[in-house]
Amino acid sequence: MLTSQQQPATALLLINEKSRKGDCARKEALAQLTAQGLRVIVPSADLTMTYSELIEHYADRVDSVIVGGGDGSLNAAASGLVATGLPLGVLPLGTANDFARTLDIPFDLNRAIAVIVAGHRRPVDLGKVNGHLFFNVSSIGFSAALARELTAESKKRWGTLGYALAACKLLRQSRPFRAEIVHEGTAERVRTVQISVGNGRFYGGGMTVEERAAPDDGLLDFYSLEVTHWWQMIALLPFLRRGTQGRWRQVRAFSTTELILNTRRPHDINADGELIGRTPAHFTIEQKAIEVFAPR
Repeated sequence: MLTSQQQPATALLLINEKSRKGDCARKEALAQLTAQGLRVIVPSADLTMTYSELIEHYADRVDSVIVGGGDGSLNAAASGLVATGLPLGVLPLGTANDFARTLDIPFDLNRAIAVIVAGHRRPVDLGKVNGHLFFNVSSIGFSAALARELTAESKKRWGTLGYALAACKLLRQSRPFRAEIVHEGTAERVRTVQISVGNGRFYGGGMTVEERAAPDDGLLDFYSLEVTHWWQMIALLPFLRRGTQGRWRQVRAFSTTELILNTRRPHDINADGELIGRTPAHFTIEQKAIEVFAPR
């Protein structure tokens, strides 16, 4: 905690009240941050700006940005954080909170605030697809269809169970699609049901991109599920949870810093649970793009 002799740091507090715990946690978070000696600025409700626009608007008045919400809320703040260089504090108030899980940030509000107050910063990479930044994973295929199917209402009502319910509904409908992967001077053509490109370790409520993935290793972790029947996705599930799916013959996996994905017809691109455009997709990585308050 800050002592009375220290000048309190000033933080911009952005809480997504539509996130799963955002509405009920807003007042408590503000009270606890203030009690810890932080000066907190909450944007005026009259400002109809995106999170990134708000961050740039308040940048000369704050020392940090605290975002309360899920991975989509963090994604909305990414470009503003990169543009201003302000460090990020995370209050995991969403459904999956995969970025917080990757950095071992506690889901408990009191403990998450304690991490921010402790002040330890960790530089992290950000992925980029067609110019759009992402923290966790960008995907095409089954996961993108899942993002389209999941509503804010179902996530708020069912939590991570909502992912499972929507996935079961979509599983039997999933069909392979043709894609071309351009990587390190070669082009490979595949039939796949899902392609994922990860920056962090976790996504989709605790699925693992790759068991050794880290958000500060300077690499993107790629995998393509080249299965032929929907039931094989069920068999793969334990491996997807552990991040060991690359051991399967029907899964193509590698690490890289850049790749291009072309598809025969346009497919939706999912980034941190939000649909941000359609293929073709150009993936790169922004190394040490931002700093995040995280446990040591």
